[in-house]
Amino acid sequence: MSEPFFVKGKVKTVYPTDDPNTVLIQYEDKVTAGNGEKEDYPEGKGALCCTISAILFQKLEDEGIRTHFKRQIHGHRMICEYVNIVPIEVVVRNVAAGGIVRETRVKEGIKFQYPLVEFYLKDDEKNDPLLTPDRMNLMGYTHILTDLMTEKALKVNDILVDIFNKLDITLVDFKLEFGHEKTAGHLLLADEISPDSMRLWKIGSDERFDKDLFRKGGGDIVPAYREILDRLQQCVTINNVGGQECSQLPIRLGGR
Repeated sequence: MSEPFFVKGKVKTVYPTDDPNTVLIQYEDKVTAGNGEKEDYPEGKGALCCTISAILFQKLEDEGIRTHFKRQIHGHRMICEYVNIVPIEVVVRNVAAGGIVRETRVKEGIKFQYPLVEFYLKDDEKNDPLLTPDRMNLMGYTHILTDLMTEKALKVNDILVDIFNKLDITLVDFKLEFGHEKTAGHLLLADEISPDSMRLWKIGSDERFDKDLFRKGGGDIVPAYREILDRLQQCVTINNVGGQECSQLPIRLGGR
């Protein structure tokens, strides 16, 4: 008999635990694109995304960003705080790529002077449309919430840009999701932070380390994701432009 689950997503499954304030999130060996129209089942991909997310969640926690992450278990699973997900995807763009190139006249590869923060409705049936502030207000999401998500997203961007610069990688863009915890209702960073939800380009090169390899048929994502994980785990031996070593990013095996 299979385990009961709370939510079965495209590439992750959320299970209940004995603690009503936590959930178990299982990262599946599956990749999708085009709202699930294209899919594959690369072996080992779930554990890679789970471990990368665990490392980055821990680093963000260390920098003062509250997340739902508690600990990683069994390679492709993590224990997380139970949160009520805000059905809005927050996208931060540092370089033009993806949707902004398809939908506007902005050329791919243009670096923005300031990060661009966008909001999208989390709804596959509506194809995750771009939201305006007025539309969000009509949906009941006040400027207080959107301002808070923007503030948190920009702080996350500053931290991640610094990390990936030290790995000789440009953080082009990424998607975040947030949720309110059950008890005090604080807004926590949730979902995942992995190459499945960001674009990562090698500095000074056309080499890619993200899901666009699958979207565009440009290569195998598993070696690319493994390269990201290897660089993160070996970060202590990598020097940035200034010649200083970046701090080690261990995986948390216990609680917060």
